[in-house]
Amino acid sequence: MFTYRDLTKAFNNVGLGPQSRVLLHASIPSIGEIAGGSQTLIGAIIATVETVITPSFTSKAMVIPPFGPEGNALVYNPSQGSESVGEIFHADLPPDAQLGEVAETILQHPDVSRSQHPLLSFAGINADEALAAQTLEEPWSPIKWLADADGDVCLMGVDHTWNVAIHFAERLAGRKQFLRWAMVESKVVEVPNFPGCSKGFQDIAPYLQGIVRMVPMGETVVQVYPLRDLINITTGRIRGDPEAFLCDDPECMFCESVRSSQ
Repeated sequence: MFTYRDLTKAFNNVGLGPQSRVLLHASIPSIGEIAGGSQTLIGAIIATVETVITPSFTSKAMVIPPFGPEGNALVYNPSQGSESVGEIFHADLPPDAQLGEVAETILQHPDVSRSQHPLLSFAGINADEALAAQTLEEPWSPIKWLADADGDVCLMGVDHTWNVAIHFAERLAGRKQFLRWAMVESKVVEVPNFPGCSKGFQDIAPYLQGIVRMVPMGETVVQVYPLRDLINITTGRIRGDPEAFLCDDPECMFCESVRSSQ
């Protein structure tokens, strides 16, 4: 069983400290048993670094219209005759279950802030400036802010298929992103620059071996990557190969739509 002290030691050993600004992705089941669970993990990272943010995405607020643009990796439902209404986004809307309990736990922290994007919000501690940078048109601005501030991405018990910074790199590289719609208060808003598939993102790992810092933790590892370097490397690979890091599932509407747009 890992303790608070084990976690802070691992964070220190991987090079995180009082001036660090971190995008955190973590899966408690993959890490192993932690005394105090996700609350201990969040307490340890907050005690170690200056700023931490994590995705708090809410696909439940998405609206599916009866029609829309072609090549948008979305199945419309014209038989409805009107939008399939999602839940109204609000600050307390729970994050998507696939983000794990870490996202839920950080949202319960008394000092948390959350951005207001209805589908792609981020939650953070000491992260108000990063979160305020996000707009509907530029959902990845919190990651840009972290990269500009010499921030890192920390992967705990997960691989790059969780790493949303790669979506920002896709955007910078000019890769096609998508249009979605979401419910806010009493209206539906357009949400541009929605990301595609991440199932192929682990293919970036060999190109990042020169920048990763890692320490073992039980049967997994804690991996930390400088965000600026990760984004530059990934952007360069995509510009060199427009199909880089797409998945090979022929049924994937996202990746097939990107391929057909080349």
